[in-house]
Amino acid sequence: MPDSRDPRNNAAWRAAQQWQQRARQTRAGGPLGGLKLLFTWLLFGAMMIVAMVLGLFFLLVGWAMMPFLRHRMKKRMEQMRADQAEDVGGGVHYRETGYRETGHRQGRRGDGRPHEQQVLEGDYEVRDEERSNRPRE
Repeated sequence: MPDSRDPRNNAAWRAAQQWQQRARQTRAGGPLGGLKLLFTWLLFGAMMIVAMVLGLFFLLVGWAMMPFLRHRMKKRMEQMRADQAEDVGGGVHYRETGYRETGHRQGRRGDGRPHEQQVLEGDYEVRDEERSNRPRE
């Protein structure tokens, strides 16, 4: 009766044994196999050295470009801040006068009031100059 704990009855053990037998059969013997192995390792080592040199080169190029990139981003942020300041300070007057001067009449209702515009800062209503200059009662 075969022993169930014997490793030779295990399918994984048998597969490993077959793999070892195939490896022994295909192993290249002699000095030619050792020479191929040496050249393979030398080629692999040379490729690793080239990859390391290229990686260090690109790292140094990236570090060298950082001040220029930082300067460009700083200029872009300053420009965005300036644009934002223009929008907040003079943008409302520009939009209202531009609305009046271009003659957008499609927004007018039957009561003579212009259509209300929705803008980023809030809701504005464009009024005639006569109505806005008239004293309140």
